[in-house]
Amino acid sequence: MVRSTTLVAAAAALALNAHAESLYSKKSAVLQITGADYDRVIAKSNYTSIVEFYAPWCGHCKNLQPQYEKAAKSLAGIAKVAAVNCDDEINKPFCGKMGVQGFPTLKIVRPSKKPGKPTVEDYQGQRQAKAIVDTVKDKIPNIVKRITDPKLDEWLEENKDTAKAILFSDKGLVSATLRTLAIDFAGIVNIAQIRKSEAAAVEKYGITKFPSLILIPAGSADPIKHEGEVSKDAMVQFLSQIAPPNPDCPEPKAKKPKAKKDDAKKESKSSSKFSKASAAHKSADASSAATSAMHETLEEASKPTESPTPETPAVEPILEDEVPAKPTLRSLAESADLQASCLNKKSTTCILAILPKDETSEAAANAVASLASIHKKHDALKTKLFPFFSVPASNPLAATIVSELSLGSAEQVHLIAVHGKRAWYKKYSGEAFDATSVEQWVDAIRMGEGEKKKLPESLLGGGEKKQETPEHGEL
Repeated sequence: MVRSTTLVAAAAALALNAHAESLYSKKSAVLQITGADYDRVIAKSNYTSIVEFYAPWCGHCKNLQPQYEKAAKSLAGIAKVAAVNCDDEINKPFCGKMGVQGFPTLKIVRPSKKPGKPTVEDYQGQRQAKAIVDTVKDKIPNIVKRITDPKLDEWLEENKDTAKAILFSDKGLVSATLRTLAIDFAGIVNIAQIRKSEAAAVEKYGITKFPSLILIPAGSADPIKHEGEVSKDAMVQFLSQIAPPNPDCPEPKAKKPKAKKDDAKKESKSSSKFSKASAAHKSADASSAATSAMHETLEEASKPTESPTPETPAVEPILEDEVPAKPTLRSLAESADLQASCLNKKSTTCILAILPKDETSEAAANAVASLASIHKKHDALKTKLFPFFSVPASNPLAATIVSELSLGSAEQVHLIAVHGKRAWYKKYSGEAFDATSVEQWVDAIRMGEGEKKKLPESLLGGGEKKQETPEHGEL
């Protein structure tokens, strides 16, 4: 049998390895950048980009990874799909500067009229490849001229000293690929799109298939037809006979000599809120790597950014050997203790197991055992976690809570999270009380996810007793 201490040590080792490794491999289509790269590679780029800010131990980040990889492949040559490992010490100040408060955070970065000063906005869409691709494509600027028969000659006469290219298409909308091509050759080749229905233009250039691309060199009226595939790479190569495309971003500067020790010490002293908040989560990482696949919070003072479409994460089960032989929770048998600990206007998050009269029932025993094992794991890893309590049926407030919150039968076990200061509660809606299911629910509470209901004023006393165990973040 595997000993509990061995399993805990293994979980801690996994977390440490997660810190050292990137979520994306070197062969990934996702562009992996640091805070030092961002200004040159993203902010000063001609391309529209989407940037993921992540931590390798974050469950939601792991869930997003395959979809983000897929999006990166779909957007290759059209937009940049980048990622920043905010768990890397070198990136923490930058992630804080970018306003990252939760993992994963996705931001869309678009070039603006001011070079090097892009427009940055949070991506709030679904965490699926198609949704990411569609949103990013919609954000790509359009400098392609849409030409009709009456306007063709006028456009041809404009800027005669500049080469021109025309894509003949049976579609009305300008594709993201063509918009990106126009950006690549801005100032080098003026690009237009003409629909199949513009009969005069189609006849003028002898177009017989759609889409078709032609190039008209500066000072010439004779078009050069593109005979190859109408793909981004092929069209770039075709137009490059005029001149190479614009550079994507500035060339990297020559590396500076390594800083002296004194300079390194000064730099290490300059820390941000993000760095402090992330450091505070170090102790929680081992648990997260082993059991949590929920969206992670970085700053206690801020509500984490929730995944718009959270999915049920793949959570590592708590093995049977990890559960104590006689799991226990602190019992709040008196109304005064319950109100002083969890039900007052100054209390923060508590998890309460409201027990039936038959505390030996399988459901009650499983609920208590699961909560005890979860808290024991966090205690062993020195993770700050809000307190768990059992409330026996003999406590006069137990029946009141069940009734006031419409939890159901008093003969059943009920798990609830309560927050007196913010007057909300959240009920565990699962049918089973196994450790894996309960821990998913606990992790969702830690990360601020899911619907919360109003806690009745009648349940809140004026107790001021402090909770013995500090919370993992203010929810």
